[in-house]
Amino acid sequence: MYDRQNPPRRRDEIVQRRAVPAVLAAAALLLAAGCSSDDGAPPEKDAAASSAAAAPTSPSGKAEETPPAKGSVSVVRTVATGLDSPWGLAPVGDGDLLVSSRDEATITRIDGETGKKTELGEVPGVAPGGEGGLLGIALSPDFASDHMIYAYFTSASDNRIVRMLYNERKPAGEQLGAPDTVFRGIPKGVIHNGGRIAFGPDRMLYAGTGETGDTGLAQDKESLGGKILRMTPDGEPAPGNPFPDSPVYSYGHRNVQGLAWDREQRLFASEFGQQTWDELNAVAPGDNYGWPEAEGHADEGGFHNPVAQWSTDDASPSGIAYAEGSVWMAGLQGERLWRIPLKGTEASAKPQAFLEGEYGRLRTVVAAGGDRLWLVTSNTDGRGDPQPEDDRVLELKVS
Repeated sequence: MYDRQNPPRRRDEIVQRRAVPAVLAAAALLLAAGCSSDDGAPPEKDAAASSAAAAPTSPSGKAEETPPAKGSVSVVRTVATGLDSPWGLAPVGDGDLLVSSRDEATITRIDGETGKKTELGEVPGVAPGGEGGLLGIALSPDFASDHMIYAYFTSASDNRIVRMLYNERKPAGEQLGAPDTVFRGIPKGVIHNGGRIAFGPDRMLYAGTGETGDTGLAQDKESLGGKILRMTPDGEPAPGNPFPDSPVYSYGHRNVQGLAWDREQRLFASEFGQQTWDELNAVAPGDNYGWPEAEGHADEGGFHNPVAQWSTDDASPSGIAYAEGSVWMAGLQGERLWRIPLKGTEASAKPQAFLEGEYGRLRTVVAAGGDRLWLVTSNTDGRGDPQPEDDRVLELKVS
């Protein structure tokens, strides 16, 4: 659980630590103490974990010898500033963006050209607290005709998914219709609420959930916690799911907050580790991703191994997006954007880090078409070190 009396280190402390010789930095890691959370409180590590690779490793856990593929990231522009605890992001299709506020429980439209912000309204029933609140948002596959916005949020009793009619002809603040609950009963907690939702190429709705800190839920296929769920837009178990009459698509997850598909319609997901490894996974229906029996690569147990894994200080991943042949992964504790070049469902080269420490914590990344990405920072959620104009949405050009 996050301790507000002992918050994670500030951005200037990160810069200072990078100037310390490697031996002293390793010693500092051994002395650090903290509790595991989904996005930033440094976990306590033993000597073996601390002396493992400070950079990403191959799924075998061995040092990656392959040199990084050459890529690039440039910030094209700052799209919007002054956002409060932004979490989910959804492009509307005309260059504008919708962004959710975790703590304010609002959805705001950002003009893609001017950055002007217009509040659509507040989502009723949201109970912000800890890592919960108004989290991921997604547009209906038929948004052009039905104008439905889907939202994943923490209520007083559970995590749930609702849909709301968006009527932009109404006055600002009154443009959201009453929420229609399409799926309920996802376990909630102070930590590990998951929260990412996305419609896949198959037009089904996918949701990443967390195990709320109750690790046993991840391996319990009857529980909705610690899973990737797949359902129809109406919230029913999707046709072809691996378990009869169940929305569970994969299990053994700790806390999934990133979902994205490549050009071949293969699903990838990011996942928070606890003491050792954060993960990027290629998701196969019915597979077990190991938590809490395995964290990172496992040589036994029949668990699906990750595509790549990171020290928890270097990543703490939230959103992911696919563009230009790579998965791009936003890091919270790591305060950087990771590029993972792919060949099929394997990393084709060592992952590459960009924007390290430049914009603080990074929450959400969304494909903007071609070589462009939208990137959302997360410094006003109680764990970051807000700078002037935080939080913000950036437009990136990548290769």
